[in-house]
Amino acid sequence: MIRIWGRKNSLNVQKVMWTVAELGLAHERLDVGGPFGGLDAAYREKNPNGLIPVIEDRGTVIWESNAIVRYLAARWGQGLLWDSDPARRALADQWMDWQQTIVQPSLSPLFLGLIRTPEAQRDQVALQAAAARLHEVLALLDAHLRERTFIAGDELTMADIPLGAAVNRYLHLPIERPALPSLQAWHERLVARACFRSHVMIPLS
Repeated sequence: MIRIWGRKNSLNVQKVMWTVAELGLAHERLDVGGPFGGLDAAYREKNPNGLIPVIEDRGTVIWESNAIVRYLAARWGQGLLWDSDPARRALADQWMDWQQTIVQPSLSPLFLGLIRTPEAQRDQVALQAAAARLHEVLALLDAHLRERTFIAGDELTMADIPLGAAVNRYLHLPIERPALPSLQAWHERLVARACFRSHVMIPLS
């Protein structure tokens, strides 16, 4: 039984929940973070950063959501989410890192500003700048997906999980978006998956 600490409306927790669902892994999720609290000294023994999510699997404790996705894919998803070919796996790693280092810095302020900040307190200039930057970087993903079914090839891999969760959030923010047809088609392929619908397509809050 894998134990997962984190609230279900967290983007980073959604990555982990989607992964365990795709792999059919027995798990228990514990509500911590945000209004649930629980990020106390005992929790910080697992993750000294005091952030979510954290998992424990047979005595192995891991934090950082993309590292968790990689671990679960490597340990339980050989031939499924984890590609045995080093070149294709490096392609997956590359896009997973891109989600954290390039996409997330623009997505986070947009989400926080539009969903968790009262309208009267929003910095509209900063929000417009973040949106413009996010449109620009996601155009790169759209171009990458023009001749691909999924990010690393013809099948879903670990690469699709961080970006799938992030793009779903982007597509549900109350903003105007440019046409990104390949990205939209890829998102629709993800929506066809029950695990994605259950763990990622939940109301933004």
